Amino acid sequence: MARVAARLSTEGKQSTHPVDEVLPVPKLALYGFQHVLAFYAGAVIVPIIVGSALKLSPEQLVYLINADLFTCGIASIIQAWGIGRIGARLPLIQGVTFTAVSPMIAIGLGAGGGTAALLVIYGAVITAGIATFAFAWLPAKAFRMVMRLFPPVVTGTVITVLGIVLIPVGLNDAAGGLGSPDFGEPKNFAYAGGTMLFILILMKLGRPFLSSIAILLGLVVGTGVAFLLGDAKFGDVSKSDWIGVTTPFHFGVPKFEWFPIVLMLIVMLITMVETTGDTYAVGDIVGKEVDSETVARALRADGAATALGGVLNSFPYVAFAENVGLVRMTKVKSRFVVVAAGVFMIILGMLPKAAAIVAAVPHGVLGGAATVMFAMVALAGIQTLGKVDLKEERNALIVGVSLAFALLPATVPVFFTKHMDADLSSLLNSGVTLGATAAIVLNLIFNGPAKDNAHDVPAAGARALAEAEADTAPGIGATAAEVPAAVPAQAAAPAPAAEKADDADPSPSPSAP
Repeated sequence: MARVAARLSTEGKQSTHPVDEVLPVPKLALYGFQHVLAFYAGAVIVPIIVGSALKLSPEQLVYLINADLFTCGIASIIQAWGIGRIGARLPLIQGVTFTAVSPMIAIGLGAGGGTAALLVIYGAVITAGIATFAFAWLPAKAFRMVMRLFPPVVTGTVITVLGIVLIPVGLNDAAGGLGSPDFGEPKNFAYAGGTMLFILILMKLGRPFLSSIAILLGLVVGTGVAFLLGDAKFGDVSKSDWIGVTTPFHFGVPKFEWFPIVLMLIVMLITMVETTGDTYAVGDIVGKEVDSETVARALRADGAATALGGVLNSFPYVAFAENVGLVRMTKVKSRFVVVAAGVFMIILGMLPKAAAIVAAVPHGVLGGAATVMFAMVALAGIQTLGKVDLKEERNALIVGVSLAFALLPATVPVFFTKHMDADLSSLLNSGVTLGATAAIVLNLIFNGPAKDNAHDVPAAGARALAEAEADTAPGIGATAAEVPAAVPAQAAAPAPAAEKADDADPSPSPSAP
């Protein structure tokens, strides 16, 4: 214990940065910008896909991207900083959910495409956001009953599914980006491999500060090499405007139609499972206990951000799993780093020229970094599953069958495109949707609702986890084998006093600013 305490006193602040620690401004800026770069591709890909499918003009597409970044910044600040009982006060980046892409395209094409389609989409987004926000204000007892649907076997499976589904996205970027003329060219894999190798070397060196910004340095160095070889193009920077302000209802007054609203409500149910899993995962990573009220605050932030997204010409929001992987990799746990990232996103959303510079990172370079982070997301899910007794055949079946369902859309896409109604296909043609639904349903069949909040980690367990992390090589963190050993396999039931307190109306965290 003395050795652990000594290491914490000399290295802890450098390598872990506790969740409520406010770092010096230079470090906040550096770590925050790293989060922005890690999140940027996932942030802009949704408006690009949806805007292209609806045949928007290039100017309208640029506006969608800037509006998305601007709203992402506000949403991330709300989630990490917290406003009253809104926001988890954890290092969670908010981004547009991939789950909504197919449903939004279906809604938009059904409305005829163009900006008229956006108005129908925004009506559904605003309604679904308000409904999510209202749901998260259920009384404590009622909300805790809902949380019993999401024990570790469910949330761990969902996070693992997210990582597995996201890894091909990173690999496609490593190949040059789907649809690009040089997709699959060896030079793209060379950039990806070089970037990945550079990041892994920095992590292996074990220098706390270098390890914490390994992703950022990998992207900068990889882009620099690509520029010297003529493969990083900054021509669009000169064509971009300096200032671009996002205004409410830029494309017109939203339209509220019942079927798009129902479809978007189903999407938000899936995103609530994602955010719940990400909240528990990042709570484990930063060593902070997550209870039902923390999850409720995270979901309120999701709902508020989604409703705001509909007003500010953006889309539904969710806690971004890839940035959970970044927290796991860097061990920089301060939530104020995410607040700094939110400020950067707001600035980028108002400066198209600055956003164009970030967008110039070659796909191969971005894919190398993204693949590492997405793999870490899957690892976070596996760590959560470490709390589950997988020797129990029921739990093993839940995990295995859910993973199989999650791989169905990518493995047999023809089933959804040719043999299913277009509206139903727009909802089910998603590995996250199928995997999450399968995990919830199978858990109810085999185990029923959890008897208690199975994710509550006793203080002793949290301390053991912190000690295990402190005793590992700086920058790398505990291995998958070490973490489950530090966390009890089955969370203890809360003490009667704690249970009674949970029934009462929870008050904001004392650490709230």
